[in-house]
Amino acid sequence: MDERHETLLTFEYDTADRATTIEASLRPEIDDIEGDRTRASLARDGAELRVRIAAADLVALRAGGNTWLSLVSVAERGAASGSGQ
Repeated sequence: MDERHETLLTFEYDTADRATTIEASLRPEIDDIEGDRTRASLARDGAELRVRIAAADLVALRAGGNTWLSLVSVAERGAASGSGQ
């Protein structure tokens, strides 16, 4: 894949533990949803979580962004329900 487009999604949480929980929920998805036109990577620094999406074209970038925003939202809701928030 020739990566011509890229975006970085940054999520900041109240605590590093919360970011770690979200990261652990998302980590298995990195290899499972990569396609021929997009790639994603995940990084955490303290309470900050970053998802970098690279794509061959803008349509794939938009689709990848939507997918990862949805996955993060689900992980956040799951973490909130697990902690009683």
